[in-house]
Amino acid sequence: MRRLITAVGGAAVVGGCVAGLLYLGPATESPTAAAPAAGTPAAGTPAAGAAGTGALDTARKRTKAYPRDPVGWASLARAEIEQARTTLDAAPLEAADRALSRSLALDGTRNYAAVVGRGQLANARHEFTRGREHGLRATRMAPDRPDGYAVLADAEIQLGHYPAARAAVQRLLDLAPGSAAYARAAYDLETNGRPADAGIALKRAVDSASTPGERAFAQTRSGDLAWSRGELDRAAAYYRDALDTEPEYPFAVAGTARVLVARGEPGKALDAYERLTERTPLPQFLLEAVELRASMSKAGDAGPGAAEAALSAQVRLSRADGGPVDPHLALFAADHGDPAVAVELMRREWAHTRSVITADALAWALHRDGRGGEALKYARRAASTGWDNALFRYHRGAIEAALGLPGARRQLREALETNPHFSPYHAVRARELTRE
Repeated sequence: MRRLITAVGGAAVVGGCVAGLLYLGPATESPTAAAPAAGTPAAGTPAAGAAGTGALDTARKRTKAYPRDPVGWASLARAEIEQARTTLDAAPLEAADRALSRSLALDGTRNYAAVVGRGQLANARHEFTRGREHGLRATRMAPDRPDGYAVLADAEIQLGHYPAARAAVQRLLDLAPGSAAYARAAYDLETNGRPADAGIALKRAVDSASTPGERAFAQTRSGDLAWSRGELDRAAAYYRDALDTEPEYPFAVAGTARVLVARGEPGKALDAYERLTERTPLPQFLLEAVELRASMSKAGDAGPGAAEAALSAQVRLSRADGGPVDPHLALFAADHGDPAVAVELMRREWAHTRSVITADALAWALHRDGRGGEALKYARRAASTGWDNALFRYHRGAIEAALGLPGARRQLREALETNPHFSPYHAVRARELTRE
């Protein structure tokens, strides 16, 4: 079974945010209305890989023609990393590692491109402490070049160093305003409880996109942001725009399926998930398919399906290889498998990744394994940035309800008020808990 690249932050994140959207004060621009009736890979998006394949071929030809050019080998590494992101396959990362070693062997003192490449590779492998080290080195080597700040921002946010991440993104905005930087800013703003400002940043990301992949990513993230607020029509419009830009864009297909469920068309949504997971069996998509199927009484009576079998296999693979853990795998194990395995996986990931997404998944795994007191500590950590995330609120509310705490119902009500359709599987339980 091939190893799929793990999406950072629960979704793939592009690299590249604009001067004028400062973090030190609120943005004054009003969010633009959605188009009429439709996640983090830094510097790339999981789209159809034609453009990335062309860049890879060009980089390979360059290293053959100029085998002693360190910049050429660093460029090849970057193209390999981009290929991993666009295909969601981790295999090209090994080729990137070899290319970077070659580049540094040729020039190990002033090789900015290779230092940045080492940081990108470390982040892709969820080695965020090393990514941060390379990012810091790159920014010291060249304080006025943007790529090092992109590496640094990606590492800091996954390590849970949110003020440092914001500073790096702001510097990136100042140096190289563009779609990839706006997308990073949007992620930071949403995570820190500023969804309206995140919407502004994503609008700018769409408008400044230079490739179909960048544009589809930003449109899909705009849809995700609308979805997170329970705005079905806006979300559907953005997802449709993304699919017009990049047909079969996987995250937009998944978003459209979520909208179908919320609009009372679960059968169509399940068909969409089945087609999607055949092509792109990411844990996020598989888990959404499993939980939709479980929420449908007829399908739920039919026993385990292909998505559940695939997730079970991925859990076994993740336990065996000791690599990065996609939080969706732990959420699957917690609710549909062995909660103790979910705890094992998320404790391992917590050693490398201290984001609020990791904290939430670890909290839920601990809760499902009967460790409510410890679970609450991580649920509170997940809420520490102010992200108004319905699933986080539900998890915390369910944990507090199990502990008999008085604030549980408020958390559950706020989860449903934020997005009443946040999960076809868990929203039902959230409503039940508010009545208990």
